[in-house]
Amino acid sequence: MSFSARTKAELCEIEPKKDCCLRAECYGAWLFSRCFTLLDAAFTTESAPAARRMLELAGAAAGVSGELTYAFSRRKKPSYRVTLPDAAARRQLLETFGHTGRESSLGINRAVLENDCCTASFLRGAFLSCGAATDPQKDYRLEFSVPYQKLANGLYTLLREVEVFSAQPLLASRRGGYAVYWKDGGQIEDFLTWIGAPKAAMELMQVRMYKEARNDINRKANFETANMDKTYSASARQIAAIAAISDGMGLGALPEELAQLARLRLEHPDMTLRELSAALGISRSGANHRMQRLLELGEKLLKDQISE
Repeated sequence: MSFSARTKAELCEIEPKKDCCLRAECYGAWLFSRCFTLLDAAFTTESAPAARRMLELAGAAAGVSGELTYAFSRRKKPSYRVTLPDAAARRQLLETFGHTGRESSLGINRAVLENDCCTASFLRGAFLSCGAATDPQKDYRLEFSVPYQKLANGLYTLLREVEVFSAQPLLASRRGGYAVYWKDGGQIEDFLTWIGAPKAAMELMQVRMYKEARNDINRKANFETANMDKTYSASARQIAAIAAISDGMGLGALPEELAQLARLRLEHPDMTLRELSAALGISRSGANHRMQRLLELGEKLLKDQISE
């Protein structure tokens, strides 16, 4: 079962405690189902709980009954088809929520959302019929696929008005309709919790925490690797300079403090400058000053050799 299917199954376990919320969820589910019309249309879904919920809501909130049939989709997956074959039932459903079916464009009748508690129920119903949530292991995305522009704009506006959401949704047109969506994992968690799917929200949160920890480890590993590369690059340059000194004049010709550092570098090519200074019992800046003198001398000898 996909993450989206598990989320819808969890939402369908909720029993609305208030009649107003029952009406609001029914309204959201049918309004966005593409069959909220006087015409003989059908709502198709791969979620059996969502299909059954549609019919239960229609009976409880609007007093109408429909039919549920089963088939396979083009992707060879189970598909559930919800219809209201009776024209009188379709008309009654629309009239229950203040619609006639003859509107020039379909929109949200805000009068149905009687109280603040009804908004979450309405959006839960909308998600059951036209919502989808991507598997968080792959990506963070929750969207509503809406067939009509006015309806999409109404949903977008309603989501923007909900104060518990810190991030605003996005609205985009696509072939055959519109998408209202979020791509922020934290915002999706808040939305799922708010409409009644805390298990799905927790699953998403755990995946996000794992990804963030893994990314943090990778960043630290990359940082350490970059530092090691930098250390080895500097060490190679220093060893080349010391080798030129050894071949050109001998390390014994150096002042004792430079000779000590040169020998220590040759013996420990992987040591950092801080570690070299600690081994010699001097400050890092002192070791750096001595190393610069070795580099200048060694590179001058190399340059003279090339000139000859």
